[in-house]
Amino acid sequence: MQAFDLYVVTVYLALLVTLSPLLGSYLHLVFNQPVGRIERTFYFLTRTRQNAMNWKQYATAVLIFQGIGFVALMLLFKLNHRTPISLDLALNTAVSFLTNTNWQAYAGENTLDYWVQMLALTVQNFLSAATSLAVMLALIRGITSKETQDLGNFWVDITRATFFVLIPFSVLMAIFLVSQGAIQNFSAYVHAVGLEGQPQLLPMGPAASQTAIAVFGSNGGGFFGQNAAHPFVNPNEFTNFILMFAILLLPAGLVHFYGLQIGSKKQAWAIFSVMLCLFVLFLAGTMASEISFGSLEGQEVRFGRVGSILFGTAATASSNGSVNAMMDSLSPLAGGLMMLQIMLGEIIFGGVGCGLYGMLLFVMLTVFLAGLMVGRTPEYLGKKIETAEINWILMGILAPSIVTLIGAGLSCLNAQALTGLGNLGPHGLSEILYAFTSSANNNGSAFGGLSANTPYWNLALGVTMVLGRFGLMIPVLAIAGSLARKKQTPPSVGTFQTDTPIFAVLLGASILLVGALTFMPGWFLGPLLEHVTLAGGAS
Repeated sequence: MQAFDLYVVTVYLALLVTLSPLLGSYLHLVFNQPVGRIERTFYFLTRTRQNAMNWKQYATAVLIFQGIGFVALMLLFKLNHRTPISLDLALNTAVSFLTNTNWQAYAGENTLDYWVQMLALTVQNFLSAATSLAVMLALIRGITSKETQDLGNFWVDITRATFFVLIPFSVLMAIFLVSQGAIQNFSAYVHAVGLEGQPQLLPMGPAASQTAIAVFGSNGGGFFGQNAAHPFVNPNEFTNFILMFAILLLPAGLVHFYGLQIGSKKQAWAIFSVMLCLFVLFLAGTMASEISFGSLEGQEVRFGRVGSILFGTAATASSNGSVNAMMDSLSPLAGGLMMLQIMLGEIIFGGVGCGLYGMLLFVMLTVFLAGLMVGRTPEYLGKKIETAEINWILMGILAPSIVTLIGAGLSCLNAQALTGLGNLGPHGLSEILYAFTSSANNNGSAFGGLSANTPYWNLALGVTMVLGRFGLMIPVLAIAGSLARKKQTPPSVGTFQTDTPIFAVLLGASILLVGALTFMPGWFLGPLLEHVTLAGGAS
């Protein structure tokens, strides 16, 4: 690593540590403000009831909202005129954008009309991120409430998340991208002549607006098939830095927002420090592997090695499927470490909202394990973690892992699935394992080399996305409802402190032990075996 590369990484981390608390303070103001005139008018026009909901009512509202979105997306895809979309691809894409996964088995510029890209995909980028934010708010209310069933109102939460958080920041990001050369138009494709004298057809369209929410909302869907490697959405090194910084800014800010909501900034810094340490650990490992065994093949020369690796590490640390380099071309360990970040459950900052509530499940699991060690009833912020909560916690943590391993295992035995592989051996296993890992944890990035636009892969990965999303979201709401009904016990001498360095170490260990060990057999047979084979000189 050169001195400039180290400088870029240092500035990136310093900005994340400095600006995320400021964003957390802004979020605290947004979600605790009284209903204003504009908001009240919107609720009146849309006939939105603002009544308090228990966890079952909240979950029902989430499912109804997702169902309406699914029907709307399928209708919009049916009206697309650019290229006919098969039913299995339409189902996969609709589920993908509803669940904040944004897995794309097609090239957007060749497949979808401009208005479909905007009304279907860009709109769902906002709404899926807002849904995750709403569920996170419900869990926080469950933790802080006392003997109540009130988790807030889902419709109010997604309204505030959309209008006061996601839209303002996305507008600013889109304006910045356009100022740097990203395109935002409705023009016809342009016929041009390249430097070598060959004719080219340059795609146009409203790309900047979709890219803005794709990165800020932890979505990752790309207007172009090349995603963030395309110069029309990521023109230069400056835009590349801002885009990969925006990927983690809101997830990191939400941690500090959580600290303000529960009245303990120390709790927030303890969680944030674990996330940051794990992120730096994976980034260092990825960079070391790429420097020692990698090449620039598959990487955008405009951004260089550090611009590609830092972007990929940020995208896989969050549930953001944006890519500016071909992960399939990375060294085996570099690609494997990015995959391992997703395998941990997308909680190293994670996605907008879902990263924090996924991390809080690990926090409560760590409290439970620590309580067993000392023979005390586990408590978190004065709420006892009992059988009902731990059952839901385990279900939420293990559901994506189970779906990933079963799906990958069955696909290794399915002839239709294997025909889509671009490689055999360990690399082929990595392609399959990455696809299911990315889908189950709603990341959406692809390892490359896998031809996934087939009926088998579209349907298999679509089902995986749904089970991964709601297999975590529903347990989180159930935990929120259970905790909200409990009394809050004041701290005592025997209370296990969860804002200390000791707890941070225990939390990190729990994440690595429970999250990583679940996938070790597959990870050893895929990325690690490929690394050993290549290091040994075998072809």
